[in-house]
Amino acid sequence: MSKNSWIDISVPLCSTMHGWPGNPPTVVTMFNGTAKGDVCNVSAINFNSHTGTHMDAPLHFLHGAKSMDALPWDAVIGEARVVEIKDKKAIKPAELKKLKLKEGERILFKTPNSARSWKKAEFDKDFVYVSKEAAQYIVDCGVQTVGIDYLSVGGFYKDGIETHHILLGAEVWIIEGIDLSKVKPGNYDLICLPIKFQNGDGAPSRCLIRPR
Repeated sequence: MSKNSWIDISVPLCSTMHGWPGNPPTVVTMFNGTAKGDVCNVSAINFNSHTGTHMDAPLHFLHGAKSMDALPWDAVIGEARVVEIKDKKAIKPAELKKLKLKEGERILFKTPNSARSWKKAEFDKDFVYVSKEAAQYIVDCGVQTVGIDYLSVGGFYKDGIETHHILLGAEVWIIEGIDLSKVKPGNYDLICLPIKFQNGDGAPSRCLIRPR
């Protein structure tokens, strides 16, 4: 791979992909198929707005807040920093303070999730998440965008609602479900384009980074 190659950190959309328990599953079926004599291939896809690699809008948790229509492109196009988190349970302020987060930064968290969670046959309830204390620290630092390498910034057992409320309440835009298993910490160019979902609470996205 050349130094300036784009790296796709999105997860593939398919019927066997991980999904949040209780949400509508992803189902991909062949509607028309050349193998059965049709003139073209057409797939039918049923999925929810927080499938795979996706973004959260403030509306996801906050009634009447901004929807995906209001996404500022500066939040998802520009320089980003991939930072590695060693804690195997949660992202906490003590580890974040060492990273010297800056106002306006786009931060992508590479946690142990990238190496383990996506490889599991079923949804990993013990994924590393952003603690509510870390979420407040991120807001206090003025970070504009955060990305996490599994399906939620908040935990399954803890801080699921609180972390979302803190980040989205401050209009920190959230990218969830990225795969950083083949990415080293460092500075990158980022392009993350969500589906244009009118009044959307979230939207599946294609997310690319390129070493700077």
